Amino acid sequence: MKTYLRILQYARPWIVFLPQYLIYTVLTIIFSIANFTLVIPLLKVLFDKTDKVELQAPAALPAFRPTIQWVTDTFNYFFADVLADRGKLGALAFVCLVVVCSVLLSNVFRYLSLRLLAKVRARVIRNLRRDLYYRIIGLQLGFFGAERKGDLMSRFTADVQEVETSVVNTMTAVIKEPLTIIAYFAVLFHISLPLTLFTLILLPISGGIIASVAKRLRTQAKQSQSTLGSMLSVIDETLGGIRVIKAFNAQEYIKGKFEEQNDQYARTSRAIDNTRDLASPFSEFAGVSVVAGLLYFGGTLILGGQSSLNGETFIGYVILFSQVLTPAKALSSSFGNIQRGLVAGERILSIIDTESTVRDLPNAQILPPFQGEIELRNLQFAYGEQPVLQDINLTIPKGKTVALVGPSGGGKSTLADLLPRFYDPMGGKILIDGHDIRECTIHSVRDQMGIVTQESILFNDTIFNNIRFNTAATEAEVIEAAKIANAHDFITATTDGYQTLIGDRGSRLSGGQRQRLSIARAILRNPPILILDEATSALDTESEKLVQEALTRLMKSRTSLVIAHRLSTIQHADEIVVLQHGRIVERGTHEDLLRQSGGLYQRLNQLQSNATLV
Repeated sequence: MKTYLRILQYARPWIVFLPQYLIYTVLTIIFSIANFTLVIPLLKVLFDKTDKVELQAPAALPAFRPTIQWVTDTFNYFFADVLADRGKLGALAFVCLVVVCSVLLSNVFRYLSLRLLAKVRARVIRNLRRDLYYRIIGLQLGFFGAERKGDLMSRFTADVQEVETSVVNTMTAVIKEPLTIIAYFAVLFHISLPLTLFTLILLPISGGIIASVAKRLRTQAKQSQSTLGSMLSVIDETLGGIRVIKAFNAQEYIKGKFEEQNDQYARTSRAIDNTRDLASPFSEFAGVSVVAGLLYFGGTLILGGQSSLNGETFIGYVILFSQVLTPAKALSSSFGNIQRGLVAGERILSIIDTESTVRDLPNAQILPPFQGEIELRNLQFAYGEQPVLQDINLTIPKGKTVALVGPSGGGKSTLADLLPRFYDPMGGKILIDGHDIRECTIHSVRDQMGIVTQESILFNDTIFNNIRFNTAATEAEVIEAAKIANAHDFITATTDGYQTLIGDRGSRLSGGQRQRLSIARAILRNPPILILDEATSALDTESEKLVQEALTRLMKSRTSLVIAHRLSTIQHADEIVVLQHGRIVERGTHEDLLRQSGGLYQRLNQLQSNATLV
């Protein structure tokens, strides 16, 4: 119930629609009840019992009172008047006309209430999906390493759809049906107290069994949604790694993984459908059984002379009671449907409730423009229990280039990720001009940095929009940035030039072309601090030469932190820092490190030189 109410909070402010919805719902219920209670005077006309109407009719129009008796007396007054003036056929026509008007008004108000609910449903789903997206955008990078992308996509698509179908669409049952049942029973109590008490004994029995079915459905739904997330993860991995799958003839292997998840999801979905579908026939059987018991019990009262009910009133009572079963059945079915939606809602809310471990402090300041130096002081970092960086002390003066080299797993990329606050250090400090970056806003820190990674992250858009990304640059500025990045020539050679669509993640471009667009994007931003994470390691010799020229122009007069495996690309760095097992083991210029006999840098350089000769 807590999850359901929280989902409905996304429809706020309630004042916009709730009063109107309640008014429309109450009027719908009133006119719906009138449709069936009018059967009683209709039967009196047909069974020639109109003399009783004249006896029961008040002599004058009753004064208004918000009671069922006032409604009955008012109708009897007009019915008796029509009966006296126009006879039985006129009375029959009067009753039929009132029924038609009642049905029309009932459906008009029902339509208005449904229009209002459609607006509420759209608002809930829009706000829920927006909060989910905003939360995921704001979470730290470490979160995405622990989560499956397919499962996250499942929460955006299948889970949100399930919430809309199973939770929001049942709002009419949760609000309207209880009010309908209460109103019907109020009228039934007015007609016959003994019969209504008898039905109240039988109804809770069926309700308890339906509740147990709903509880079982909730457990099955949790397994189903989790399985769907796993299946989408397999699909995502298949689409992302299709080249490797085909190269290794692994189609059958990956099919097996998919079939396992697909079969499991089919089994759980089938079990859910079987359980959910059980609620409807059972509630119908229980309802008919209650009506049969009511017919027997009421019949014995009337035939034994123990009730003041007459035949036509009893028939009207049975017809009216049979209509109680419709909202009761809808309510029981809704509780079954809601269980699956609540599981989906909990999966969505669990992400929304996740707090980012990297966030602004309450009194975070704006980082001033970079003027002096970057200092890493006693830096410590670990992934879980595994230490990655230990006692890192490093100073990068403005305008200088510092390169990080060393064996894989030494902590180079992690150190670079700490600078723009993708992660926060677990010990020590990162200072920019003496300001601890954890005490500055994330936006102001990243606003002074440009990043070019080994994997070129581009978007399924035009070349122009990829370079101009999140800036207000003019076309001339975009072209100038492309020229500096050695990208202008290949861009103009494409079909539509700068308006060429590059496909998903830039799939229509080569690796070198994608990297040069990434460099052009960084150039356009014109950041004072530059982070290059193995920006040329995945390129061929010709592409590397073009990209390296672009990087040289980009690094000019900027403070740069460069991560490189190819030592030839960082020979001119002002300082080279060698990392091994998370610690700085050597530092100096290229020439200084080569002179250190037996040093790690000298050994790495010899290995790469020998590989080049071979």
